[in-house]
Amino acid sequence: MTAPIDLADHTRDPFGLARREDGVLVVDFQGETIPMILGHRAVRAAARNWATFSSDAPGRVPIPEETAVRSVRQLPIETDPPVHKAWRDLLKPTFMRPVQADYIAAIDDLVARAIDAAVAAGEIEVVRGFALPLQSRALTHLLGLPEAEAEEWISWGVHVFHDGDDSTAKGSVLDRYIRARIAAARAAPRADFFGAMTRMEMHGCPLTDDEMAGIANLVFAGGRDTVITAVSAIIAFFADNRPALEAVCADARRIPFAIEEFVRVTSPLTHIGRVCPNGAEVGGHGIAPDARASLCWASANFDETVFDAPEEVRLDRAPNPHLGFGSGHHNCLGAAHARTLLRSLVRQLGARTRAITVLGAEPGEERYGDLVRTVGYRSLTVRIESAAA
Repeated sequence: MTAPIDLADHTRDPFGLARREDGVLVVDFQGETIPMILGHRAVRAAARNWATFSSDAPGRVPIPEETAVRSVRQLPIETDPPVHKAWRDLLKPTFMRPVQADYIAAIDDLVARAIDAAVAAGEIEVVRGFALPLQSRALTHLLGLPEAEAEEWISWGVHVFHDGDDSTAKGSVLDRYIRARIAAARAAPRADFFGAMTRMEMHGCPLTDDEMAGIANLVFAGGRDTVITAVSAIIAFFADNRPALEAVCADARRIPFAIEEFVRVTSPLTHIGRVCPNGAEVGGHGIAPDARASLCWASANFDETVFDAPEEVRLDRAPNPHLGFGSGHHNCLGAAHARTLLRSLVRQLGARTRAITVLGAEPGEERYGDLVRTVGYRSLTVRIESAAA
């Protein structure tokens, strides 16, 4: 089950030369010079070293920073240990629900309906017409809300801040939505996620509105464009590699391995920021106090000293120590939800379709200085044919 990546290698792994030569790539991000740490081992080491590479910096963990588009600290991601662990423990009951049988069944039903609707449509644009609604509706199951609630979330686009001309205005829309749901939950608590937050306590004290808003902000912003990218990439890959889909689905035990490889290859979140309170040095490049470094997951996931033939998509790759869900204290809290959704997608594509044909595609691009990285698709139009046909 090996197939070449369908796009040029240098666009998938534009960091390869810098990773092999220096281990660091210094890039200007909107006037801020940030060294990107590229090697797998170096990225993992920095992720563990929270005293030097801190997440305790509201709005400055994402790159570009989000201080202008939100006023709350995203929790738990923008905290360091031991505070970080306390917040994660508080949220674990919600984010571990995706491993339960009833949750998996609900996601299976959702994915089946999405595929059947795509088949009935004749052709569909995957990014906004399939992946975005699927991600949004799946989130309603995680939060215990009606699927109809997702219609408003779908209107926000593939990124809650950066899909549109005015990121600040989009951030205000999200904040108003969250504040309204918090107020409603305080007035009449229910069993959904917003109601659950009104009953949570940290160090014996109820959560404040800002703390609840910080949690919800991350829930809606994190795992959105990343899941959409992964869904689109999976559909595009199997459109050109039908035998690989049939081989994976012939034995359900192969599906988890395939999902881990898709996460490695797509690396939907290219990198994340860390603030250096006392300064630091990476690869001979000095970082001033309170300046930032970048942990480049995408480069680490193609590190040839860790992954054999990283340019190949090996759906049975094992072991697969990818960093697509982060590493260290801040490994992705939503990973179980993402895995459940993506595993169901592959399983249902195998069971409910007989062919997927790409009718048009525009790859997504990110620029890092002179380098260009291909990340998913801006648009992907396909025709999906039913297995019943």
